[in-house]
Amino acid sequence: MTLITRRNALIAGAGLMASACDRVTQSPAVRKILTLGEKATLSGQRLVTDRNALAPEFTRADLSPRFRVNGNRLPAAPAYTAHMANGFADWRLEVGGLVARPLSLSLAQLRAGPQRTQITRHDCVEGWSAIGEWTGTPLGPLLRYAGISSKAQYIVFHCADDFSGFPYYESIDMVDALHPQTILAHTMNRQPLSVPHGAPVRLRVERQLGYKQAKYVMKIEAVATLTGLHGGKGGYWEDHSGYQWYAGI
Repeated sequence: MTLITRRNALIAGAGLMASACDRVTQSPAVRKILTLGEKATLSGQRLVTDRNALAPEFTRADLSPRFRVNGNRLPAAPAYTAHMANGFADWRLEVGGLVARPLSLSLAQLRAGPQRTQITRHDCVEGWSAIGEWTGTPLGPLLRYAGISSKAQYIVFHCADDFSGFPYYESIDMVDALHPQTILAHTMNRQPLSVPHGAPVRLRVERQLGYKQAKYVMKIEAVATLTGLHGGKGGYWEDHSGYQWYAGI
């Protein structure tokens, strides 16, 4: 089986999981099995692949004519509505948790720092894919600038939107956090990130499926454990729909 065939099979399988999750994952027994499977998937991936390897990158000739919107299209939070109304001029990205120097950065400050542009493929758990160009601040250097602690094991992304009254969040481990292609994207296809696509900043963690690409990021928190954080599974979909925490492709 070729690498491309294997990846497409993984995506197709993920799409089937998504369509069935509302029926199946309500069972505590099934949730326990899924959690065990997630641990096996992560352990197996670490054994057979180099998680520091780069995801494939493309050229502008490969850009998709349409890049569908995944997840929420417009957060309803009053604070986000106010930020949107003034063009995110007062928006700040908070960086905290297990860091020596907590940060509060404006969009202009993020844009003024080191930048990375990459053209990558977004693979959605629903079964569709699209290629887009992203520009943003590499997460690794930002965390190092904040003085991230050696005790930090995960980076949590707290977002402006919610689903059914539950705060939306996601998390990744330090391997992905320090990966050179993991960026806080503010530009898509050479245009400021649109609201449906996650303005003003969204996560791009290119070695994982689309639901890990958190939109509307407001705060980044370095933590030692995910236990006790919301549902304790490391993300909204992981907490409420049984999605695997590690969605590597």
